[in-house]
Amino acid sequence: MKNRIRAFIVAMPALALLFTACNKNDSDNSGKAKMTVYLTDAPANYDAVNVDIQDVQVNASNTDNGWQSIHLLRPGVYNLLHFRNGLDTVLASQELPAGDISQIRLILGSNNSVVVDGNTYPLTTPSAQQSGLKLNVHATLTAGIEYRLWLDFDAARSVVTTGSNKYILKPVIRTYTQATSGSIKGIALPLLHVSGVYAIQNADTIAAAKPDPLTGAFLISGLNAGAYNLAIAGDGTVKDSLVANVNVTTGQVTTVTAITLLP
Repeated sequence: MKNRIRAFIVAMPALALLFTACNKNDSDNSGKAKMTVYLTDAPANYDAVNVDIQDVQVNASNTDNGWQSIHLLRPGVYNLLHFRNGLDTVLASQELPAGDISQIRLILGSNNSVVVDGNTYPLTTPSAQQSGLKLNVHATLTAGIEYRLWLDFDAARSVVTTGSNKYILKPVIRTYTQATSGSIKGIALPLLHVSGVYAIQNADTIAAAKPDPLTGAFLISGLNAGAYNLAIAGDGTVKDSLVANVNVTTGQVTTVTAITLLP
């Protein structure tokens, strides 16, 4: 079972991009749309993964130079591991003129680091990404509509080990919106013995979560409508398990029966 899960994780696409409108914004009738960008994270076996976020920009057709910054609530370092298992934080939010958006760009600073076994190591960024990490979104902002976009930062796949305690940051980000996705939640037991819960579709691991150590609760968000196999991985003291054909509906949270892994 572990080999299957690992295989699915390796096969996971680097980006799953989808971006559409999700909320009616009745307070604005002036030809503007509100755009809000959230940050969340998939599980990773590090003490901390600190990413220095300095700016969030969109490439809009209705601006002179194409790129426009969205108001970043708090420029600086974010520990990605604080936003796991359904938790998120607002990165940026601003009203923008209605029109087409083709890309979003994440501008990173130089204060990036990873903490492994209590030791902090710098995360270097390849020169090709220093001008900003670009994600294709291709959306039309409609006046009076609020657009909510989640950046699901895969910390485990974004940190690359080169040896001799040297690490490189190569961000792998999945994006999704509330309107076009659903979620799976449940409880996986025994406490502290479940290493991860994986939503698998068509031989690909689409998303994952790590159960809360106090309750065993987990939440996997940003899933397209359809049927998923839910793979629950143990820590070696308990056996892995698989829940087949968990149906996800757009805009809904699917609750699965509590899962207990056996010795």
